Order: sequence, then structure tokens, then C-alpha cells
Amino acid sequence: MHSKSHYDCIVIGGGHNGLVAAAYLGKAGKRVCVLERRHILGGCAATEELWPGYKVSTAAYVISLFLPEIIRDLRLKQHGLNILPRNPSSFTPLLDGRSLQMGPNLRQTQGEIAKFSELDAERYPQYCEMLERVAAALEPVLSDAAPDPLPLPKEHRKIGLTKRLRDTNKLWKLYNALADLGQQQIDALELLSGAARPILERWFKAEVLKATLATDAVIGAFASPSYPGTAYVLLHHVMGTAGGARGVWGYVQGGMGGLANALEHVCQELHVDIRRESPVSRILTRGGKTLGVALSDGKILEAPVVASSVDAHLTFECFLSPQELPDDFRQAVAKIDYASASAKINLALAEPPRFTCIPGDGVQPHHHGTIHICPTLDTIERAFDDAKYGLPSTEPILEMTMPSSVDPTLAPAGKHVMSMFVQYAPYRLARGSWDEIKEDFANRCIELLARYAPNVPGAIEHRQVLSPLDLERTFGLTGGNIMQGAMHFHQLFAFRPVAGWADHHTPVEGLYLCGAASHPGGGVLGACGRNAAQEILRDFP
Repeated sequence: MHSKSHYDCIVIGGGHNGLVAAAYLGKAGKRVCVLERRHILGGCAATEELWPGYKVSTAAYVISLFLPEIIRDLRLKQHGLNILPRNPSSFTPLLDGRSLQMGPNLRQTQGEIAKFSELDAERYPQYCEMLERVAAALEPVLSDAAPDPLPLPKEHRKIGLTKRLRDTNKLWKLYNALADLGQQQIDALELLSGAARPILERWFKAEVLKATLATDAVIGAFASPSYPGTAYVLLHHVMGTAGGARGVWGYVQGGMGGLANALEHVCQELHVDIRRESPVSRILTRGGKTLGVALSDGKILEAPVVASSVDAHLTFECFLSPQELPDDFRQAVAKIDYASASAKINLALAEPPRFTCIPGDGVQPHHHGTIHICPTLDTIERAFDDAKYGLPSTEPILEMTMPSSVDPTLAPAGKHVMSMFVQYAPYRLARGSWDEIKEDFANRCIELLARYAPNVPGAIEHRQVLSPLDLERTFGLTGGNIMQGAMHFHQLFAFRPVAGWADHHTPVEGLYLCGAASHPGGGVLGACGRNAAQEILRDFP
């Protein structure tokens, strides 16, 4: 199969978005080739056997946002995708012996919240209803290419009448969706552009509840909950239903790579050519049109269409030379914010963490969901204060999962894998380098967890530490940004990746973006790949 050198479309990157785009194009009868730089598919949603018998979701670790229509269209369940529910889905231990567990059972969650505030327990269903109603109104926006509504200069991009009418229709649908919200329009606008902290403080009194909810607002962001834009990240995380219900997150059986495996099986059925260990060095163009790609080994693959699932920096500033792009576009791409402060620590454990607030041996319900080491909003603020000045947080925010508590196939009998997503670990350090300090920083994180679960240090059999620099090197994430660009208001919807080019097209004819750098952005959604494929098929039926 690899003897082919000409295709209808070449997809750069074998992450979930790239595979989704390839599958839809293959389903339409196109000859497609996927080029993956690494030895393994999935991009950030991959499973690796880091140590014998331990299967680790190296980067991404839970799923909810993935579009149900993609699962249906591509028959992913029939190809092996199995999403495991988690109940409870959230656990926040405290040093005073108390804890908060939250999950899909609303009555049980209210009972847990009532231990801290009966008023908060009463208000929690209203808060969820508000978020869910806004999310439901805006969710259709994810399932289509974003419009380009700004009155930009004509030389910026020639937009035909058909696209203008299509964009007008999309904006009209969004207008009507907001109108249907009635009085909650104001809530929607604040969620789209405001800060998470004032919203949470208006709704609730209990610090542990506010802090637990706030972690969704800052995940992967170089921001504290007080920063404008964090409310959207909060909303973004309740839009998905792949976990079984809106805002409920699940585990992929076999690790996150189970999604890539299912997508690969679909692609194979559709005769998509997938090439691992095939890094791209250049996107080839002539006269403003795409010709194909050059691989690092010198091979040339021809195609009139190239869909890039890597970020805008790699696509436009590494794979193309400056003269191949308009000056205004290059300048806009150069301004994209990749600020990041995330690290990932993967652990192999001889036994589960034994939290002092809930004594007991073995796997217990609180091990099933995401474990938050984050007692107050001020804890998050102080952790970010360090990062602002280029320092790893003195007391980091830890978001942990132990998927082997639900999926025993991930580790040897009686043993476990634990994922620890850490904030804040700024990509740009005030002094030193991540290669020098990452192990010490990991020790700091383990020591923090040990205050809540003293057995953990002695239970660690293996560990992998991925600094922001490692995330950049390993997964091709500029600045270590897990979203392929910060999810701030000025980098979303009609402004992603840059204003005037929000519909997956680029100034080079035949070149498209199909990854998280495009609308609707980061997370394991698949929408970027699906939407891009639809645009390609509209242009090249």
C-alpha cells in the first residue's frame, strides 16, 4: 500500500481529529493518506505500554466532548470503542477529614454538598440547569465550520456570495439560539467572555465546591479563575455527552488509544492509507495551490488537498515558507497565544491511594472519578501567582484519575495506573530549564498528594514526568499548549485560528486545518476533523 505516491487528500497527523477527517473523506470515496510522525496513532489521545503490563493514557485521560454523531456516522462502537461510565465522577479530599464526592446522581451529589452548605445543595440543580441550557443552545455551533462575519478588507480574503449566505445563515441560527435562552442570554454572554470565579461565588458559598468546579475553568489554561475567558472553558467542559449524559466524563476502555484504534479500523475498511513514523518536512505548493507534501526522508507524496491536524505554528511557520502566505495572514498567525502551564505525571502503583479522609484498603468508589487536590479558590489563585512570574507552583493544583479502578485491563492484577494532570507549570521559566527541574517538581507534586494519601510515595513502582517542554517535543504542541492555542474569547469561533479564516480554509488553495487549532478548539471532540472534511468535500466533491 505504501508504494502509492498520489492521493486525493493527505492528512498530516494521526491524532483523533486527523483520523476523523480521514474517515469521512474515505467514506466519501476519496483516496486518503494519513501521515503520523510517531510510532503510535492517537496524538494526545494515545495509549502506551510504558512499563510491562501497564497501559497508560499518556496525555489525554477522559472523554465526554466527542460528538455522538461521529460515533454513529463511523460506527465506532461496532469497531471497538467502549466508553466506561464513572460514578462518582469527582472526588475532592480535604485535610480536615472531610471530602466532597460528585457524580451523575443528582440527589447523592446534593447530599454530599449539604455536608458543607445546605443552601449550596439547594442551588446546585439550578446551576447545572443554567449551564446545561446554555450549553445545549450553543452546542450546534460546534458541529459546523465557524462563519467569517467580520467586515475585513477585501484584499484579506475573497469570499463569494454562496459562503456569505451560508455564514449569514449560521449567524442567524446562533442569534435565534440566544433568543431562545430568554433571560439567560446574559448568563450565556458572561459564560462566553467572563471569568469563572465571580460566577461561582455568586452561586455558592462552600469553598470546596467552588474550587472543584473551578478546575474545569482553568484546565490547560494559563489563567486563574479570576481571568476573563475562563468561564467559557467551564462551559466547554459541560457540552459533551459521550460519557453518558451532558457534562459526565468517562474512560475509554483500553485507555484513550481505544478511540484511535476504533478510528483506525474504520479507516482500514475505507482503504485509507495510514503511515506511521512518517514526519512531514514541507507542504508543497505552486502558484498558491497545494501540490502535496515532502517527508523528512525525502519522499514526495502528491495530492491537491492537504488537511493539517497539527497546530497553526507548525502548519504555517514550519511547513511553509513566508513567501507562500500573505503578510497579513502570517502576522496574525504569529500573534496566536500558546501560553501554557500544564504538566503530566503518569504513575504505576502497587496499590490504590489510601486517603486519610476515607480510610480503607483496595479500590473504593471515590477512586473511580477525577480526584482534585485543590481545597479553595484561593489555592488556585496562589498557584497561578507563581506561574505568572515564571515559577512552577509552590503548591500545584492536581487533577488525577485512576482508570484501572474501572478498567482492570490497564494494569496487572491488584495494581493500578494513575494520571496526574498538574497546574501550574509555566512553559517559560524565570530561571533554569524544565529538563533540569522536572523531576524535583514531580517530587513536589507527589509530596503534596502524600499529605492526603500517605501511602502513595511507597506505592509508586514507575513514573513518567512530562513537562510542558516534553509535551511540545512529544506531541508537537507549541508551547506545551494542550489546546493547540489558548481558548480565550479572541481565539475562539470566528477568530480561530485567526479572523477571516475560521472555516478550516487557508490562503493556500487546497490546504485546510482539521485539528484543535481550528474551530471549535481543544479537547477530544472530533468536531474539528469532521467539520474540515465537510468543507473539503464541498470544495472537492
